Amino acid sequence: MSSTHAPRTKHSAPPESPDAETTDSSAPAKDESAGHVPAGEKNAARSSAVMAAGTLLSRILGFVRAALLTVAIGSTALVADVFESANTIPNVIYMLLAGGVFNVVLVPQLIKHAKDADRGADYTSRLMTLAVLVMGGFTLVLTLAAAPLMATLTSGWSPEMLTLGTVFALWTLPQVFFYGLYAVVGQVLNANGRFGAYMWAPVLNNVVAIAAIVLYLAMFGRYAGGDQMADWTTTQTVILAGGHTLGIVAQALILFLPLRGLGIGLRPKFGWRGMGLRATGRLAGFTLITMVIGNVVNLLCSRLVTGATAARADAGSRVPGTQGWSEAMAQAAIPGLTAYNMAMLIAVLPHSVFVVSMATVLFNRLTRSIDEGDLVEARRTTGQGLRVFSIPLVFSTVAMIVLAGPLGRVFGSSADTALASGLAIGQVILILAIGLPFRSASFYLMRAFYASEDAKTPMIIQVTSALGVLALSYGAAALAPAWSYAYIVAATGTLSFVYQFVFAHVMIVRRYGDYGFASVVRAHAQTGLAAAGSAVLGCLVLWLLGGYSDGFAWSSIMTALISCAVVGLVMGLAYVVTLRMMRMAELDAFLRPLAARVPGLGRVVGA
Repeated sequence: MSSTHAPRTKHSAPPESPDAETTDSSAPAKDESAGHVPAGEKNAARSSAVMAAGTLLSRILGFVRAALLTVAIGSTALVADVFESANTIPNVIYMLLAGGVFNVVLVPQLIKHAKDADRGADYTSRLMTLAVLVMGGFTLVLTLAAAPLMATLTSGWSPEMLTLGTVFALWTLPQVFFYGLYAVVGQVLNANGRFGAYMWAPVLNNVVAIAAIVLYLAMFGRYAGGDQMADWTTTQTVILAGGHTLGIVAQALILFLPLRGLGIGLRPKFGWRGMGLRATGRLAGFTLITMVIGNVVNLLCSRLVTGATAARADAGSRVPGTQGWSEAMAQAAIPGLTAYNMAMLIAVLPHSVFVVSMATVLFNRLTRSIDEGDLVEARRTTGQGLRVFSIPLVFSTVAMIVLAGPLGRVFGSSADTALASGLAIGQVILILAIGLPFRSASFYLMRAFYASEDAKTPMIIQVTSALGVLALSYGAAALAPAWSYAYIVAATGTLSFVYQFVFAHVMIVRRYGDYGFASVVRAHAQTGLAAAGSAVLGCLVLWLLGGYSDGFAWSSIMTALISCAVVGLVMGLAYVVTLRMMRMAELDAFLRPLAARVPGLGRVVGA
């Protein structure tokens, strides 16, 4: 699917000496003395590292939550897909309605008004009041429309499935309001230089959700197959759906503690004339169009994938290679929405940890540089980010390709059909992993447009990409069997990220000039060579662990985790050693903030 969700990443400061492609005779001289890191770079590195730690911990807990959830209700099982559909809709609808406006468009306005005599207190108070009222109204209408929403956003579901999905949705749709509250408060904090809280709040969300799932397991035990629908109870719904919604509530409300710490005296204020909302509205209009079309496409693609859930009941709809399997195993080999989202959770992790948060920090720097007309600094910041991102992203792409099977097994549940479920998830991971570098590069390049308050160009790029995804997905689905729908959506999403990057690159160069593209390509080529070497070693270790048969790596969730850890560690060490031998400067930029915060890491990696 096209990337409209950044569901929420970071990093170290790149090296100071700019490449020839990004230098300019008018640029001020940089201090290239050994070990010199300007204060701005140090602050960016510090903020990025703090945010990275929060996002990484949140993602780890998210993996724990997802793994426990598959143990509780399965991963390619009926109730799992019904719950996943209802629990995913609030996030997508929030992004559809206002996510882009809060996350991108309002930040430049908040930064500008932070320079006012009252530190932006009046503007921010009025803005937050308006956001609360709008999101509250949207949420109320959506919750009342739970039944028609579920019927519209699913395909081929039985009345029983729709009934359960509607009940789940009544519990989960209030999340829309709290997603909005989390976003607007978080952006106020970001605009005032408080980056960490926004990335650490989801940790609390995951802790609450994990507690709810543990309570569910204690009361009802693990999923062991069979007909879940026949025995499902109201108590199970309250614990599962209510617990996940409670996590989103906690994630939003915890941000009011650092918000109060800003000391700018925010309070409810009405009256929005004279705030410049008309000008902001024109800018927001393009972003809103982007979000509406992009997320409608996401919803329609999710609807397409739900058709795979209904296809499991058709004995004639079987994945090739499953002939001779039991009916239950053959059904579990068909990835539905839960399997797709599990695969996306894994595939998006490197992007979230190493790109989103650093891009959040660099976005403020880009905004200031462009506002001051310093295009040399803007180009330098753009090129630096893309080069440093290559260190974790290229390795992560290769590692996910090598470990797709065991990673899928981790989320394949503990039922007798876990092997088939793991295979299904692993295959989707493999497809999504290929698009990771393009996803992150296009996302980052979009920030340069938003920094100059240009939402029109990103709109054109993302809308055409989304429409292409929709046409390709439904066109391919018309010719392909229902069991393949998740694979189709994953493949078209990967293609869309390639398209977005090429389009964004061309437009950036036309507007701002060359940001050092040759050096970016060179960095990716070097990291690609190092990653390929580590992959050969990783495949050998995985083979020894039974990863290419039904051996140790496939025996259980725990053995799959151990296999991923062992192979990942071997590959990671080989990768870093190879980059050290290449003397790749970006490695130091990537490791510097991590080495400063992890005792002994600097000595191990030489940072």
